[in-house]
Amino acid sequence: MTNTAARLALVGDRSPNVASHTRIPLLLDALAERDRLVLDAYWIGSEDAEDPDAVRGFDAVWVLPGSPYLSEAGVLTAIRTARVESIPFLGTCGGFQHALLEYAREVCGLTRAAHAENDPDAEDPLIEPLACSLAGHEAVVRIEPSSLAQTVIGSERTIERYFCAYGPTRHLDTLRTHGLRFSGHDEDGHPRIAELPGHPFFLASLFQPELSGDGSRPHPMVRALARAAVEHARQAATGQVRQPV
Repeated sequence: MTNTAARLALVGDRSPNVASHTRIPLLLDALAERDRLVLDAYWIGSEDAEDPDAVRGFDAVWVLPGSPYLSEAGVLTAIRTARVESIPFLGTCGGFQHALLEYAREVCGLTRAAHAENDPDAEDPLIEPLACSLAGHEAVVRIEPSSLAQTVIGSERTIERYFCAYGPTRHLDTLRTHGLRFSGHDEDGHPRIAELPGHPFFLASLFQPELSGDGSRPHPMVRALARAAVEHARQAATGQVRQPV
C-alpha cells in the first residue's frame, strides 16, 4: 500500500541540457518503487514562479540547478513562499545560492545582496565566483552533528558531486545571526549545506544530490524531501498543516 500522493513543485527552467533535470523522472520512479513515496511533480518555470501563488498548494518545493534563471525574482518568490508558509523545501546548486540570497534580503535586511552570476557589477555580491570552480568535481563535505543534514544523511562526512562555479562568501555571520544554520562545509570550512531550524523541512546544498549514483537509489536528501512532502500532504488532508509564520 502506498502513502498519500504529494504534490511537488519543481522550480527552474527545464532543459534537456541540464543533467539534474534529466535525472528527475528516474528519481520519481525510484521513490515510488523503492520507498513507496509517491510524488505528483509539476515543473514551474522561473518566470511563472513570479506569481506568489505559483507554489501555494504544493506539498514541497524543489528549486533545481540551471542558473542563471530566466527570472531571479521568480525563484526568490518561490523560495520565500516555501520558507514563510512552512512548505518543505530543497534547494540544490542554484537553489542553494538563491535560498541564501532570499534570506539575506528578506530576513537580514541586506537589500543590495546580489548573485554575481546575475549581476557581475553588483556592489554587494553575496554569491561570488569560487576561487576554484567545482564544475564536474566531487569533494568531501563535513556535516555538523545534531543537524537536520546529519539526521538526513546519517553521517558526518560525505562525498558529493558539484557543477557550479559560484558560492557564498560574504555576510555569513549575519545570516547565522538571523537564524540560518550552515550545517555542512568543505574541508576548507566553506559552507556547502544550509538549513533553517524551526521550519518543518528547509535544506539546501551547493552540491547536487540528485546526481548521486545512477538514479536508482535516491540520495538521502531527495528521499527526505519526499518523506516531508508526503507528511505535509497527510497533514493537509487532516487539517494539521502548520500555519504561515
